[in-house]
Order: sequence, then C-alpha cells, then structure tokens
Amino acid sequence: MNRPIRRVLPNVWSPQRKVTRDIDVFLPSSYRSSRRRFPVVYMQDGQNLADPHRAFAGTWELEAALHTLASRAIEVIVVAIPNMGEARADEYTPFVDAKLGGGDGDAYLAYMERTVKPLVDRRFRTRPEREATGVFGSSLGGLISLYAFFRAPETFGFVGAMSPSVWFANRAVLNYIERDGAPPGHLYVDTGTDEGTNTLRDARQLANLLTRKGYGSDRFRFVEEPGGRHSEADWARRLVPALEFLLRPIPDRRRGQRR
Repeated sequence: MNRPIRRVLPNVWSPQRKVTRDIDVFLPSSYRSSRRRFPVVYMQDGQNLADPHRAFAGTWELEAALHTLASRAIEVIVVAIPNMGEARADEYTPFVDAKLGGGDGDAYLAYMERTVKPLVDRRFRTRPEREATGVFGSSLGGLISLYAFFRAPETFGFVGAMSPSVWFANRAVLNYIERDGAPPGHLYVDTGTDEGTNTLRDARQLANLLTRKGYGSDRFRFVEEPGGRHSEADWARRLVPALEFLLRPIPDRRRGQRR
C-alpha cells in the first residue's frame, strides 16, 4: 500500500488557548512526485485517527481510508489536531451547559482558523480557498465542526459531523443553526441506530433542519447506520464514504481545473 506521508508540526502554540500541541499532517502519497495543490480537511481528536498507541479506543484507520480514496482519484491533506484531554469538552463546545460547563469553542475555532490553517498553508501545497477547506469530527468533535462551518463560512466550505453531540447545552446548536444563514458548501451528518433513542431523534431533527434551510441531496447527505454505535470503529467504517461525498471535484479557481 502506498501510505500517506506523515509529518508532524511540533509544539504548535495556541495564543487563544495558551497551550501547545503536536499536530499530525497526512499528505497524499503522490505529494513528493507532483507539484499539485490539495484540498485540506481539519479533523478533531487527531490522536484517535491513526495511532493505536495514542487512540482512546481504537483508531479511525485513517491511512487505509486515505489509500482507498486515492485509488478512486480523491487525494486530500488531513490535518489531525489532537484534543487536550480533560480540556476536550471546553474546546469542542461553543455553548455553556448548565451542568457540564464548557463553552470555549470560539477560542478553539480561532486556533484552527487563525493559527493552524495559516501555518499549514505556509508549510504545504494546499488549496487554501474555502471551497477546498473542510472541517470534520465525531461526537463533541462533530459538534464543534458543525459550529465551525456556520460560524466561519469564509474559511470552511464543507463539514463532516459523525454522531454529533447535538444534545449538549440543551441542543443549543439547533437554535444556532436555525438563526444563522445557509452558507454554500457540502455537509455530511450521520448517526448509528444503536446510539440511543435521544441521539437518533436529535440527529434526525438536525437533518430536517438542514433540509429546511435548503441543503438538498446534492449538497447534504444524512446517513443512519443500522446497528451503528458511538465508537471509533463505527466512525472508521463510515469514513471513506463520508469523505468521498465531501471531496467531490471542486473547480480550482486559479487554474480552471478540477481537483
């Protein structure tokens, strides 16, 4: 297998969060042999994507997924941003929950948008325009990814939210999306039918809301996986089709080409 090329950006300081973290960057296997520029996906819970020694409970098998996508002529740079352990809930929640706290999502979003993305765009051959820049996550990582798409539409042009934690802060994200506009782009949302009655209800309500806002089947995909659970293995199983939908050819405005 032609494996993706893994690079590490060490000790990336966050002036917004006052912490540093190492960030993994996965480049297409063709990166060395071409001068192409590639779309970029910023993924949450980065330590769970490919490293079994750091993963919470198994990985997303990201490298195998990227190899499969490359065999289908879909190549992308993945920026894997690790969570900060106990601070994960604070970073991934843009709203305050009366019982659980949280609510530092805007600072984390600023870190992705104003610190990490400019660094990645300087270091690697990226497609920096919004149409070729996406954000992706699961659970609370899916929540902050959805929020990023609507909060920063000038930066992010597509989003993947697997089993998003719609429930947080009394489902405040639904009210936020309802009030906000409908930025152009592609959205992928999924859930497993064995994640619980309330989780399934929330995901369906989110899907209905996005449909009412005008996201048709050409731009929005909602998947209910029969028997799917809230786990890394389930998200790994759905990763390829999710990215395949989001990374459909996008015109390159600078060259008049399609990626």
